[in-house]
Amino acid sequence: MDPQIFPLEAHKVFSESLIWQINRDYYNEVGLEAWRSGVVPHHMTSNARVGKTYAQLIIGFLKDLVVQGANDEKVYIIELGAGHGRLCYHILKYLDHLTEAMEIQLPPYCYILSDIVEADLEFYKDHPQLQDYYQQGKLDYAYFDAVQSQEIHLRYADKTISKKDLLQPLISIGNYFFDSLPNDIFHIKKDQISVCSVALDSTLNPKNLDASTLFKNLRLSYKEDLIDSAFYNDADINQILTDYSKQDFETYLFFPKMGIQCLQNLSALSEQGLMVISMDKGFHELRHLDDRPKPEVILHGSFSFWVNYHALGKYCNLKGGRSLFPSASTFHMETACFLFLSDKEKYLNTYAAYELGVNDFGPDDINTLKKMAFANVNNIKLIDLIAVFRMSAYDSTVFLKFLPRLKELAKSITNEERERLGQMLHQVWQYYFNIGEPHDLAYTIGGICYDLGYYMEALDYFRSSEKFYGHKVDTFYNRILSYYQLRQDTLFTDTLTQAKALFPNDPQLALLEKLDLTAE
Repeated sequence: MDPQIFPLEAHKVFSESLIWQINRDYYNEVGLEAWRSGVVPHHMTSNARVGKTYAQLIIGFLKDLVVQGANDEKVYIIELGAGHGRLCYHILKYLDHLTEAMEIQLPPYCYILSDIVEADLEFYKDHPQLQDYYQQGKLDYAYFDAVQSQEIHLRYADKTISKKDLLQPLISIGNYFFDSLPNDIFHIKKDQISVCSVALDSTLNPKNLDASTLFKNLRLSYKEDLIDSAFYNDADINQILTDYSKQDFETYLFFPKMGIQCLQNLSALSEQGLMVISMDKGFHELRHLDDRPKPEVILHGSFSFWVNYHALGKYCNLKGGRSLFPSASTFHMETACFLFLSDKEKYLNTYAAYELGVNDFGPDDINTLKKMAFANVNNIKLIDLIAVFRMSAYDSTVFLKFLPRLKELAKSITNEERERLGQMLHQVWQYYFNIGEPHDLAYTIGGICYDLGYYMEALDYFRSSEKFYGHKVDTFYNRILSYYQLRQDTLFTDTLTQAKALFPNDPQLALLEKLDLTAE
């Protein structure tokens, strides 16, 4: 028996479909839990190595402004759909690290965490790891709808950036972003273009369903209508679309009309220009756009589609800018850079940073090597593992992925390996941004430090664990053992008393009372 079908919406041009509002509703309903739970993937585009690569691109851009004499005015960097905020933290940390030893004075900068989810903005406002950056003027946060918003109100500084306000070019970052903006779909067949409309049905009664459940039960049906005149009001956008019909294609094509609208809105904020950095699954070469099937929704809590970077690049070039794409084929993600700059030939440091950070060896290559290393994890030695962590820019997710092997290898190491491992653990923690995930990284690192005999360092990590995750008996137990190893008897006794008051019947704490404080 066929399941009952509930009509949700009649055929509409895809960019106007209700599906995009359902997507927004999902993020408003779920908030940070979408990433904490791992339902929505985010690591590939927000890991520490991506943060370091973007910091290098930003520094190259800032150096180019110095060369042009634009040293004094602040440069704003806005991250679109920042979500959990982890990429921002990686970028800011690496900007700090990379500028420490620089001899030239770069222009001041301010990173803007933006989103359309108020709960995310509250998370940014209150996060303890971001407070120093707010106070230094290097960070702010703002509600920003990339398609609708015409200005940016910085909530920390209580300042509004309106059209043409900025005296420096704007830098924008959009990772896992353009794939979630409303797209149109066209069917290109030889020299004919048909626009695809989409109807939505549900296999469950949609009344009172949350967005996540509704997504799982959506059914899409397509209708095609031949177009024989200009589809858009913008001549440049129509030219890009029409050019596809000259390619002898037969394909279903996503067309990023709203992505282009986003670029227009951002460009309007500064007469000095715009640089956009973006990473996502997508295509920038014409040959990869041919023979694409009728699109299916890719579900991961919310949904997304591949990005037509080719069309975004064509738009940038039509506006007199320059598009940077990977020179070699990618296997996981594309890293694109769009320079909407009238004097684009002057940005040589930016081009060099892209060449080194993306084309020579970039985040896509690291994803491949990371997968290869994990497939061979049982054969990896400690020296190999440390190299993997360095390659990942000390990314905490990569660290946790290889943690079981690390613990196994740490049971028998040389003094030199012990020292190097201790240094590596410190670096992983330095670049870690807590979003409330279940795994307590500080506690894990503290335990390894204890096993290595770094008792003072272990105490620091156990305190950090309590800062983020509150009092736990296991954390107390290990803190007290560290005091015992350091012969800090007063702290041993006082902390044990505090722990017993909170956990009066715990057998672990009873064992600690039997330790001999007079033992040598």
